[in-house]
Amino acid sequence: MQNVKKIVLAYSGGLDTSAIIPWLKENYGCEVVAFAADVGQGDEELEGLHEKAIASGASECHIVDLKEEFVSEYIFPTITTGAVYEGEYLLGTSMARPVIAKAQVEIARKVGADALCHGCTGKGNDQVRFESTFAALAPDLRVIAPWREWDMVSREDLLAYLAERNIPTTASATKIYSRDANAWHISHEGGELEDPWQEPTKQVWTMTVDPEDAPDTPERVTLSFDEGKLTHVDGEALSPYQALVKLNTVAAAHGVGRIDIVENRLVGMKSRGCYETPGGTVLLKAYKALETMVLDKAALKYREQIGLEFSHVMYDGRWFTALNDALLAGAASFAKKVTGDIVVKLYKGQATVTQRQSPNSLYSEDFATFGADDVYDQKHAEGFIRLFSLSSRIEALKKQGEQ
Repeated sequence: MQNVKKIVLAYSGGLDTSAIIPWLKENYGCEVVAFAADVGQGDEELEGLHEKAIASGASECHIVDLKEEFVSEYIFPTITTGAVYEGEYLLGTSMARPVIAKAQVEIARKVGADALCHGCTGKGNDQVRFESTFAALAPDLRVIAPWREWDMVSREDLLAYLAERNIPTTASATKIYSRDANAWHISHEGGELEDPWQEPTKQVWTMTVDPEDAPDTPERVTLSFDEGKLTHVDGEALSPYQALVKLNTVAAAHGVGRIDIVENRLVGMKSRGCYETPGGTVLLKAYKALETMVLDKAALKYREQIGLEFSHVMYDGRWFTALNDALLAGAASFAKKVTGDIVVKLYKGQATVTQRQSPNSLYSEDFATFGADDVYDQKHAEGFIRLFSLSSRIEALKKQGEQ
């Protein structure tokens, strides 16, 4: 455990990373620089973080504001792919990891560190996401993962470790849930959620109103897009991050964006989690509704294939890869047509698209109408169907001839 002089730790101020700082100093005999990313998790989680890191033994603490970069460079491009992991998960934790790990590498270069450290466990996806980014951007830097090295196995062990060293912590042994928050969502794991037969109690949810307690009057919100980018909410021009903040506030008040799933982790096991993604749920619904107006059948089918593949690329931590770049480039080509306005009705946990318009719309009332029209000769359909089903006809005739 030698030959390391300075380590940059991805620091959250929680129990794990508070214990990691003294553990690194004791076991590696090195300087520890704390790095914290502001990805919109809330001011309360960042308050006093610098002082806490220094009190735990860090020589420095760098808190980097990544909110706008996170939303504009990671969330919005992902939306253009339509990616949803295993049909439900909107990838909130997954999307945050590459921007955090990239900034951690940048801090390491800035302070002249020779190693990087994270507090991810050996059971989860995040260790893969962080270390895959490190491998792509800083293959020369050593990676240290204390949960794969030390002999501590529980919250009680970590609390005892800190108490022995008189290092203050606000954590306790009674913490029920493991949560991760950012501008896009908040995730909840642990506690009663470890039993998939147990319905989540009200104390699980922290971001959204219970749909049963949501207002009895629906609310409508208008989203305006320009070439795949959300530019206005209810006619107000907003930055990507501010637009998401506004959507979160409006949608959360109506209980929108809750899911309760059992998902397949990359490392092989299944896990149960509850996620709250109010603004993201509205945004993705609106984007996909606009796509249906401007993309033809073949284009939309291919974009859906991109989304399916990209959901796994993102979930598995492969942002800094050639495959990621190719999929995003394909989605971006379709996004050029995604311009227009969408109205979404929010009511009792549901987000429903009710109106849509686009200058690039392929929808034609003249062609689609069930009334009389002068542009579509229904007789033409006979020849189309005969050619479309020709292979089936040939196969059936062959079978008849063999009988």
